[in-house]
Amino acid sequence: MALPATAQLQRRRRWFQAVFFAVFLLAPALNLLRFDLTEAQLWVLGFRWSLGIEAFIRGEASAMQTAWSIVWRGILPVLTLVVGFLAVAYHFGRLYCGWLCPHFSLVETLNDLLHRATGKLSVWDKSPTPRPGRSADKRWWPVFLVACLVFGFAWAITLLTYLLPPAMIWGNLVNGTLTPNQTRFLVVGTLVFTLEFTLARHLFCRYGCAVGLFQSLAWMANPKGMVVSFTRERARECKTCDAPRGSACDNACPMRLNPRNIKRMMFACVQCGQCLAACDTTQTDQGRTPTLEWKVGLDAVRETMRQRREEQR
Repeated sequence: MALPATAQLQRRRRWFQAVFFAVFLLAPALNLLRFDLTEAQLWVLGFRWSLGIEAFIRGEASAMQTAWSIVWRGILPVLTLVVGFLAVAYHFGRLYCGWLCPHFSLVETLNDLLHRATGKLSVWDKSPTPRPGRSADKRWWPVFLVACLVFGFAWAITLLTYLLPPAMIWGNLVNGTLTPNQTRFLVVGTLVFTLEFTLARHLFCRYGCAVGLFQSLAWMANPKGMVVSFTRERARECKTCDAPRGSACDNACPMRLNPRNIKRMMFACVQCGQCLAACDTTQTDQGRTPTLEWKVGLDAVRETMRQRREEQR
């Protein structure tokens, strides 16, 4: 049987996340992107990236040539990347977070493990989040905690290899010859990341991540930006869409948001589309069409205007 469109979308999103997660871990080893502190050298896509200052110091380039090199090889690439990134966010919101971000991939993975152990998506949740066919099993607690520790160590050593030669770091680790500074970085980094993954991964995504914050600000500034639209005329159907567990979309959101809410209350939405998939599944099972869908452009403007009119009533 063919998968529904929203299920296919989720499968595609998982593939994007997996590929980008692998790139994040392997980028230093492949010299795709890292800054080598031992050489004060930036590596990009396997090539040494220089601003041309060394040539000026050696007397091989004039001040004007060096200034142009800094603009061409330094300022313009950074501006292009930032403008392009914010342009995507302006139109589609925190698409990077929901579809590529390695941290959010871990948020979803650890959410699932903790839910298996406690029935909740966060240790701070006051009540369980119901999921069909699943009940809390304390035997998953060790799996969740070990996963937090393993990912915390992986995060720490990966970040260290973005700053120091990966071969040196892994060689020192395997041979037990890490320097005191390298050891301190790995120990402190592993501890901090493990605690963050265990206790504050949602809080970081909402309030601590500058990348997510600027995406949300750009998205909020665009009334035509993609939003999750709710057919409010059919709101009564939400009471029975996943009975007796409640509304399926609320239970599906990994950011603990209410997807049927107005745009300004969805500031931390990562456009993962899990609410759409949950709505599609439960409504289809009852012979109805989904009440949630993505809207963009003028349709998004109409959705925002309608929300404002309803607020003023």
